[in-house]
Amino acid sequence: MKQTGRWVLWIGIAVAVVTLSGCSVSSARGNYTWAWWTVSPFTETGRENLSFLIRGLGPTLGISAGAFGISIPLGFVVALIGFIPSRIAYAFNRAYVEVVRAIPALVLILWVYYGLPVSIGLDLNVFSAGMLALALSDSAFEAEIFRGGIQSIARDHLESARSLGMTRGQTLRYVVMPQAIRRILPPLGNQFVYVLKLSSLVSMIGLQELTRRARELTTVEYSPLEIFTALIVEYLILIMLASAGVRWLERRLREGYQE
Repeated sequence: MKQTGRWVLWIGIAVAVVTLSGCSVSSARGNYTWAWWTVSPFTETGRENLSFLIRGLGPTLGISAGAFGISIPLGFVVALIGFIPSRIAYAFNRAYVEVVRAIPALVLILWVYYGLPVSIGLDLNVFSAGMLALALSDSAFEAEIFRGGIQSIARDHLESARSLGMTRGQTLRYVVMPQAIRRILPPLGNQFVYVLKLSSLVSMIGLQELTRRARELTTVEYSPLEIFTALIVEYLILIMLASAGVRWLERRLREGYQE
């Protein structure tokens, strides 16, 4: 966490230096005139623009957390269906994973938002449609993560559980999942970062998250490179903090397991 904090500090210093030194500098190539003052925390206009951008952080985190919270249990259920000793269950598992993974996330977002009201009469607002689409897209990847984690448990552990008279449910709860969670936590953390980045696609249907606000601001300030550079820094800091949180949780689980 300390190392990540230092990285965030250095990024902030770099942005401040660029902002101060490049307020109005003509580009060496072309006729583009840099206007860093539009996103500078040291000018009134820059502070207003940065405040406008940062207000998109709430929808970004909200839709990402909501989609991730839905995709985990959905992916877990899909993974468990694949372990049912039935060809139909296994076929459903493979079909769900392969089909959902093959659909681009943006296409799925557009289909959920525009297609569900027409096909089944389910009219969702922008936030709900985006969250549902992201959850469906991520659930296929979550299912594969859970499947790999469950399959990684040594067979002798399962046999020991059966010899103790445990049912399938008890074996899954007390033997398989405690070990599997520690193994799948890193890829789950990567998936949360993936969902955070995918949330920018929901701007296409009008959600006022970070990317949408940056696009709207460029139509007012006519400084796309400066504004999207600030957007990159926002996502970079956000994802670095999320990654640091996942690593901290992973260390805590590992320490608890050693105890």
